[in-house]
Amino acid sequence: MGQALQEILPPDYASGRFIGRALSPEGPCVIAVREGRIFDLTETVASVAGAVERRQFDGGRELGPVDGGLPEGWSLLSPIDLQCVKACGVTFALSAIERVIEERARGDAAKAAEIRRMLEDKVGAGIRSVVPGSADAAELKQALIDEGMWSQYLEVAVGPDAEVFSKSPVLSTVGAGAEIGVRSDSAWNNPEPEVVLVVDRQGDVVGATLGNDVNLRDFEGRSALLLSKAKDNTASCAIGPFIRLFDDGFGIDDVRQANVDLLIEGPEGYRLEGTNVMGEISRDPLDLVAQTLSEHHYPDGFVLFCGTLFAPTQDRDTPGGGFTHKLGDRVTISSQRIGRLTNTVTTSRDAPPWELGIGAFVRNLASRGLIDRI
Repeated sequence: MGQALQEILPPDYASGRFIGRALSPEGPCVIAVREGRIFDLTETVASVAGAVERRQFDGGRELGPVDGGLPEGWSLLSPIDLQCVKACGVTFALSAIERVIEERARGDAAKAAEIRRMLEDKVGAGIRSVVPGSADAAELKQALIDEGMWSQYLEVAVGPDAEVFSKSPVLSTVGAGAEIGVRSDSAWNNPEPEVVLVVDRQGDVVGATLGNDVNLRDFEGRSALLLSKAKDNTASCAIGPFIRLFDDGFGIDDVRQANVDLLIEGPEGYRLEGTNVMGEISRDPLDLVAQTLSEHHYPDGFVLFCGTLFAPTQDRDTPGGGFTHKLGDRVTISSQRIGRLTNTVTTSRDAPPWELGIGAFVRNLASRGLIDRI
């Protein structure tokens, strides 16, 4: 996988509890990290979704210390399996402004800089200070309507209802060290570094991990109805490295206070850094979970991308052209208490094909006598 486990786990990993997945020669395995050692839980619980639902995080067959790495022939997978993959958008003020820019520029990066300056002057401070769904938010909405500047993105930024969408099919996410894909026909795209909450079927948050909600700004900018094409593509959703489970030493307040750092290292020597400051989120993470939950809709639980403050506007090649990915970009998303997720950019067309779907997963577990342990 290219990185030692101790390099991608947080510095205090020996005092935390983690769960994830690895691909062994026999098939996918559920693994745990606790007290600085790795354990294979698969003989007890054969899916992460099942482990979360039944709170089966202890026991297992010891594989060795973290600094010894995974056994020969094993590789790290995304730490989720049967959970639905959901995401919330426009949960930060800057993100809201960028969505309006995309909409008004019709996906044309060259027009974005001028529109960005105009919107920041008129509505930037107002959006940053307002509480979504409040009376002040209603007043801001009316003022923007009067100015002819209202947008569907501002509706979910300051209105009562958050944007919630399905990011990726069950079992399609990639993990730490994998290639991550953008559509080959996209010319304006970027990573989105986010905290990802892990939620059981009752709506209780049991832990957190990191994610890259790859975004195609040219597609979504042309029409919000292209959201699925912009978001759901082969290898376009990375999650990892592990789920850090909530306990006395790590909980939802740590998520609320987290900084999520982004580093992009281009093959030509390009370097871009940014930070997603969770303290600036417009909606509380637990409110986002509650708005996602619906009625009895996620029997295997779900994971939820909380949105990002980061929206790269720096020019990479041409003045006014903004940022877009190049093949070979190395994208690292990290947070001090959660870990480090690194992926290399390719196209969805050229990424390794996704073959371990639900049917293949169930057949593999059945062949190993584990089907009743999901």
